[in-house]
Amino acid sequence: MKIEDNFRVEVPVEEAWKVLLDLERIAPCLPGAQLTEVEGNEYRGTVKIKVGPITAQYKGVAEIVEADEANRKVVLKAEGRDTRGQGNASATVVATLVGDGSATVVNIDTDLNITGKVAQFGRGVMADVSSKLLGQFADNLQKDVLSGTPTATTPSAAPTTPSTAPGAEESPTEAGTAAAEPAAKSEGPRKIESPEAEPVDLMDAAGGAVGKRLVPLLAALVALVALRSILKRRKRRRHLD
Repeated sequence: MKIEDNFRVEVPVEEAWKVLLDLERIAPCLPGAQLTEVEGNEYRGTVKIKVGPITAQYKGVAEIVEADEANRKVVLKAEGRDTRGQGNASATVVATLVGDGSATVVNIDTDLNITGKVAQFGRGVMADVSSKLLGQFADNLQKDVLSGTPTATTPSAAPTTPSTAPGAEESPTEAGTAAAEPAAKSEGPRKIESPEAEPVDLMDAAGGAVGKRLVPLLAALVALVALRSILKRRKRRRHLD
């Protein structure tokens, strides 16, 4: 399914470009996401979601496959698998940055392919939830990353980009294009110590009328879980008899 959205950050496009290429730095701003390790251009982690009592965790990897500084365009590919084997998700995300005075508008085009229980929500619900979560991401980005503008714009203070070898130096101009270059040979994944993320509640994220559209599906899922529990109890009783 195709999902289009955008968000705005109150920093110039040059600064926004450098910050949004730093996945390690901005990952904690995404609700439900936790970055666990980095190897070369690959960023690995988990995303947790829940609908009422039903919780799912996707374990996956994301990679910047194109960083076109001239056109301010980033292409990110990501894929993940439900840790219980109940669904997969993959996405190609194209982010285009457009300067708007002293601010930046980030246009997001997502080609999402998802299977399993979450896929039953349909494009309308997923688009509404995506918009809400993107808004939360933008708020967190502005508050937790961009509020200290000197830190965000100082190359020595920011983590190296995915394709920069440890100890290597690069100029601010090179920082925007480094993600598109081949990664230096890695000696193995680098573990990231970060707090465990709280699951994103899709019912809360959907809200209002969208939340009502999820109620029948949630009721069906709860009924299915209850039915399975009853059947298991009956099997145990018959076995004991």
